[in-house]
Amino acid sequence: MDTEEEPSELRCDVQDGPQPNRDMFCLTGLHDEHHSFQGLLNFFSNLGLEKFYPNKINLRSLLEINSNSLSDESLKSMEDIPWCFLRKLFKINAECRSCTQLSNTGEKEKEEDKHKDIGDLLDFDLYTTDDSADSGVNSLDLIVALFLCADSFLQQEMAVKLSMCQFSVPLLLPWGNNSQSTLMLWALRDIVKEWRPQDLSESRGFVEDSIVQANIPLYSFVRLKNCSLSKSKVLNHVLSDNQQSHNIFIHKDMKGGEHERNISNSLVEICWYLPCGKENIDIFPKPVAFTNLRGDIGQSLTEFTFLFHVSTTTFVFLDKVEENENKILTSLEDARSKLIFVVNCKTAMERQDVMMSVEAMRKELDLPNGSIKSKDPRVNVAGFSEKLRTTIRKSLTNGTTTMNVENMLEKAVELGLSVDEHTSDEQKKAAEEIVKGIGVRHIPDYKKQQLPLQGDKWKSLSQSEKEECRLKNAGDHGLEEYKSQLQADMKQFKQELGKYKLSKAMTFFIEHVSNSDKEKRDFFLKWMKLKLDTHSRNKLTGLRSKFKEHCMTKDVKLIAELEQALLDSSLGIEHYMREMGLIYEFSATSLTTTADEISRLPGVAAEMLLDGYPLELLDGDASNIPERWVTDVLMELHKKVGGQSRLLVLTVLGVQSTGKSTLLNTMFGVQFPVGNGRCTRGAYMLFLRVGEDMQSEMNCDFIVLIDTEGLKSPLLAQLEDSYEHDNQLATFVIGLSDVTMINVAMENSTEMKDVLQITAHAFLRMKQVGKKPVCHFVHQNVASVSAHARTMIERKHLLDQLNEMTQIAAEMENQSSIKSFTDILDYDIEKNNWNIPGLWHGTPPMAPVNTGYSEAVADFKKKLLKTMKGNRNNEISQIPEFVEWIRSLWKSVKYENFIFSFRNTLVAHAYDNLCKEFSQWEWEFRKEILSLQTQAEVEISNNESDSQDLYKLFESKKVEVSDKIVEQQTITKKKLQDYYKSKDKHVNLIEKYKSDFLNCITCLAKEIQHSTNNKLDCALDLRKSIRKAEEFQRKYRTVIEERVMKLLSDCKDSTLSNDELIDEFEKMWTEVIVKESGLKEQDVSASVLHQLKRNFFNRNVNEELQSIGDLKEVGKTPFEVKSEHINEKKTKVSRSFFKEKDIQRDLRIFADPVIESCSRFVRDIARTNRDYHDCFTKDLLDKIDESLKSAPKHRSPQFEIDLKLHMCGIASRKFLQMHKRFLLDMDPLTEVKKYKAQYMTDFLDLYQQRDHCQRKANDFVQFCLKPAVEEYINRSLGIHIVEEILTSSHSATYSSRSFFQYSIQKELLQEENFESFLKYISNYEVYVKDWIFQHILGKMSDDKTLCKLKTKNLQVIVDKITKATEWASKGEDGTVLPDNTESITKLISNMRKHLIKDLSIPMEAVNAILFQIQSTCHPFLNSLNISINGLKEQLQDEFSDSKDISEILNQLPISPQDELFKRVFGCGQQCPFCKVPCEAGGKDHKQHHAAVHRPQGLSEYKHLHTQKLIHSLCTTEVHSDRKFKNSDTQGEWQPYRDYTKYYPDWHIPPDYTIEASDYWKYVLVQNNDRFAEEYKAKPADVPEAWRSITKEQALKGLKDAFNVK
Repeated sequence: MDTEEEPSELRCDVQDGPQPNRDMFCLTGLHDEHHSFQGLLNFFSNLGLEKFYPNKINLRSLLEINSNSLSDESLKSMEDIPWCFLRKLFKINAECRSCTQLSNTGEKEKEEDKHKDIGDLLDFDLYTTDDSADSGVNSLDLIVALFLCADSFLQQEMAVKLSMCQFSVPLLLPWGNNSQSTLMLWALRDIVKEWRPQDLSESRGFVEDSIVQANIPLYSFVRLKNCSLSKSKVLNHVLSDNQQSHNIFIHKDMKGGEHERNISNSLVEICWYLPCGKENIDIFPKPVAFTNLRGDIGQSLTEFTFLFHVSTTTFVFLDKVEENENKILTSLEDARSKLIFVVNCKTAMERQDVMMSVEAMRKELDLPNGSIKSKDPRVNVAGFSEKLRTTIRKSLTNGTTTMNVENMLEKAVELGLSVDEHTSDEQKKAAEEIVKGIGVRHIPDYKKQQLPLQGDKWKSLSQSEKEECRLKNAGDHGLEEYKSQLQADMKQFKQELGKYKLSKAMTFFIEHVSNSDKEKRDFFLKWMKLKLDTHSRNKLTGLRSKFKEHCMTKDVKLIAELEQALLDSSLGIEHYMREMGLIYEFSATSLTTTADEISRLPGVAAEMLLDGYPLELLDGDASNIPERWVTDVLMELHKKVGGQSRLLVLTVLGVQSTGKSTLLNTMFGVQFPVGNGRCTRGAYMLFLRVGEDMQSEMNCDFIVLIDTEGLKSPLLAQLEDSYEHDNQLATFVIGLSDVTMINVAMENSTEMKDVLQITAHAFLRMKQVGKKPVCHFVHQNVASVSAHARTMIERKHLLDQLNEMTQIAAEMENQSSIKSFTDILDYDIEKNNWNIPGLWHGTPPMAPVNTGYSEAVADFKKKLLKTMKGNRNNEISQIPEFVEWIRSLWKSVKYENFIFSFRNTLVAHAYDNLCKEFSQWEWEFRKEILSLQTQAEVEISNNESDSQDLYKLFESKKVEVSDKIVEQQTITKKKLQDYYKSKDKHVNLIEKYKSDFLNCITCLAKEIQHSTNNKLDCALDLRKSIRKAEEFQRKYRTVIEERVMKLLSDCKDSTLSNDELIDEFEKMWTEVIVKESGLKEQDVSASVLHQLKRNFFNRNVNEELQSIGDLKEVGKTPFEVKSEHINEKKTKVSRSFFKEKDIQRDLRIFADPVIESCSRFVRDIARTNRDYHDCFTKDLLDKIDESLKSAPKHRSPQFEIDLKLHMCGIASRKFLQMHKRFLLDMDPLTEVKKYKAQYMTDFLDLYQQRDHCQRKANDFVQFCLKPAVEEYINRSLGIHIVEEILTSSHSATYSSRSFFQYSIQKELLQEENFESFLKYISNYEVYVKDWIFQHILGKMSDDKTLCKLKTKNLQVIVDKITKATEWASKGEDGTVLPDNTESITKLISNMRKHLIKDLSIPMEAVNAILFQIQSTCHPFLNSLNISINGLKEQLQDEFSDSKDISEILNQLPISPQDELFKRVFGCGQQCPFCKVPCEAGGKDHKQHHAAVHRPQGLSEYKHLHTQKLIHSLCTTEVHSDRKFKNSDTQGEWQPYRDYTKYYPDWHIPPDYTIEASDYWKYVLVQNNDRFAEEYKAKPADVPEAWRSITKEQALKGLKDAFNVK
């Protein structure tokens, strides 16, 4: 709008044509026009709209969710008025026109209080014109101002919503371009109405049309300057029925109409009367349009002239006619039958004069008799309005001329009026060019040619993707062959879809929709919508008529064809957008389009999403999602908003035509299609920005609205997959949503139950995956003020039905613990039910929107958003997570039973992250207790007290460790609780695993407690054994020392050479050292047998065990499975199906790895330097018991006895060897011999009186400190090796069980060694232990890591010894010890006390070293420090020279390989079908699961009849209609789907991707013959498609399965 031009010139610039003489008005207009324009600007300024003029308010800004969305609509300033009006209008609230007066302020209320008495006395309001002007605005002025400030698209939306409220809308808007009124053709184009003329009432047909294209009689109402009768009030009466008056037009007696008009003179409003087809209700039998010119015709001559020419009849209201008005009226040409004068006569005298002048005009204009309607003062407005109705009805029956708004354009241009849609002519032509291409063709034919990608091939591809998940039609084909064929078909479909060239229509569409000028793009899309809507209405009208006709014939086949034709004949802008998405989706396989041309499309669609356009999420026609397209569009949007894309997702579900879309439109002011004449399937999402003022409160940046097709659609009900389609849709959108609104506006209880069952099932599935949507039930058409109280019974009944449906769903999903709806989500019978009055206030199509509906919906929205502010703790998702959720959810939904796969990627990531954290917490727990346990062992070993004190110390250490375990258990549980409180790890998705991990912590504490108790028991027994050995040593030492001193005395008086002295010593030593028995040897075999008998206590098998004398010969030969190992009772059915040798083979397959694993366990214990302890046998038997939990069910008790006997026989011999080695190490004679050289040197030094201070210090360090230091280093070395592994570059390998599996399998693939594959599959535990051991060896050898760790530990203990030495050199009072010989004993005693928790220094060794020491304390201390430094260098050299790392690792008290094994091995359970190990976190979990399952033949399964290895995967079988039988089913065929009946603790989801199982397919193909030979079977018949899988594809499949990027 150009405000610089002089308005007067343009007002006078009138085109030639039939019109009144206007010369007299042109000369005086300049000053008035300039003054009026300035008044317009002042008016805008008063309302705060000056910055928005012209046309600067856009629709997008109004849809933003900000604090005003929750405001109470109070008007505190004039600037609030326009926004209050718009907010209410967008809620379709008929009270919007009342937003014209400021709320009372405190000052005004005080002023009113002062005059209260006067007011009460005189009964009038103290209200002045000035007050009104300052605090209010005329409603018409407000509407005009907002239309002038709104852009073209907001104008359209305002017009639509005003029309829904049954308010008039602007036809000619004053002060448009060039200061001339503007024909609002564009603004009215989006108004579509339905009506039923009375001539269609019998057939119950109806007309649906755009109001600007409908040919309708038009009656205009104008007035002269002198007119006291309100034509607007009269019009309202004309258009209202007798029961209720509706103010379609604003008048001065209305709220908002009392203020003076400033800018709305010359406004022409239009409204339409539309019949419903009922004579007793309809005012007019046909549709009629009415216009109302504001102001008198003298002020608005052009507007009056325009109306006169386009109207069927013009009603001119007047009290009297002035001269200039007479000239205007009498100058009209062709006025016959087009003018009716409405004369309002107040008195009889006035009546005569006026009627004479009017009659003269009638004659001059040659108007027929009856063209003057006089209102008698005695007749009220209602009575007079009926008279006008009669006139109009009579006019309608006389073949009245009609006019549509589109055809007014020519006359408007002719008269110099502006037209609002001329700015978009270019885009209009582009849209027409596309629509013109449809021509007379059937829409399905047009789609095939111009929109080919969404045709049959896309639908076939979608169907194949579902079939790949469900495998319903495999028939006699093998499942894997059938899957391979489906994959080949899908690949072919994609290639064919990628070969399509861009059609002419799509080329044109993409060109215009990619326009960088957003306004041009928006106009193009709007024109497309308008043109396509018109075309579809015309096509669908004919189809509906045919459908109605043939419904009478009951031709089922033809009716079905017409139903499908109705679906296929839908054509809207969404189909072009869908085609654009599919072009991008398949562009990767296309050679016909350039990457640059197509790659920009997601960016275009993302911009459209930000501009408020909906995006099709689910293609309802194909029931599929173009995942690549949707993903890339959303990710582009994520980029465009700078990564700030937190989402709150809302959706509404319900039966078709129950007002779902209207509910969303009313709540948020959006434009989801409602009753537009097309049947659209699927789901659409629309993004609404959240204002900065609410982003932190709402914890989101966008609210995403999801609109879906209605459930239980009558049109779709006959289609084969109708119920399944509804179920998929409901599950999908509920799964995506944070808030789900269930619309229950229906009378049919059967439909109600169906919808409740669908939704209850969907909510249950969401609970299973940790999603916690909020659910609200919206009861529509409930209007009574007592509705909430009266409907308590209905709400209770609804909850009963929900509980019933939840129980049914829970039974289907095997969730027996769920009994009620409140078990699956938070539901409050009071807070989660909303009563909404009916939408229409009266009988459509003339019924306005019910204000109660708008207010109730607004209240619902306000409370809903406020509730969501505090409810979004840890469920915030940004677009990347939302996209991942879409993909995972849709994958899960495609399975017929909607089994929600654990492999949901977001869930998998969240679970894996928790597993990584838990592994670290577990290690910290173990490490803390291991350190304390080690200290306790050292303290026990250092104890020199009697047995009673030793036992007290032992008990105190047990209590101390137990307390520490409880403390660590509490700390670990708190870490878990805190982890679940975090907001950024999707912990809500893994809520159901929380109890598993809590149980794991309890289980871990028990395991550590058991292990620690065993270790402390061993430490106590070891101390007792050592004490006995020390008693023997002390006896020997005493005798030797006495003989040394006697020899010294005997030789003292002789002069002997060194050699002679040595000879004398040797003679003495030979005499003294006599073989004596030391520690007694235990009967280890008897002890092991005793523990075995205790293990079978109360098992009725002792008689069999009593016959066993000893275990010497048991277990020397390989274990054999015998017929008595088979349980006859459990196999009496299966014997007819399974040969005995097959059953024995199952037991052998089980027994072999158990024996190997247990033998490894025994070997690892026997390799250490410990003495035998009964806890070793107990642990062995516990290990066997744990393995037996997964043993074949047809084993007999004898199998368990023989298996345990076999292992105990092996263990008894290994433990005996260990015991003998310990006795040899502890042999007193051997110990004493260690000191022979020292005693000899002592003898020589004493004889020769040499200074032996340094030698004694060296001996103390070598014989006492060095063994203790080495022991210290080895005690903590295991922990430090684990720490090194977990913090090195290999840390990821051990971060979780899943990643450990990935690492091992990746290495297997890289090496491609059959023996390794075989060992991994057949004996997983042993393979893992060996793998970890070799991994540690490699890491410790690399860059002398082990040496560095030892050196680091050495430095720690040397520092401690140095500090201890310094501390020990002082007495209790802190003074230095006296420099005498006795102080040396005190020094060493102090050192032992200080190092009691670190070093075990035997007193026997100390006493031997200090024998006859002649030095004093201070020199000895200096020598000791020198020797300690020498020890450090000595050990460092030894560490560097150490070669056998393997031997070192095997001798460590804390085995690093065992600790890492515990971290990654888990529960050790294997899949019952393919033997893949469980990867669930912790040990004590409710369900086992694994990322990748494998062909069953790899685990030695083969067909009974053909003896060929089975190539099928259990992940495929358990979701098919196939059956299986084995010993667990007693030989009975059972559906794979019911596998949980036999294996309830296993969850086997489908493969998450086609390629997920490529790894094991590749392994089987490459080693088929080798596996067959090994298993004594025939090679598997692998599908041909498997043979084409490459090593690279196998690795990629492995990465995908384990979510490795």
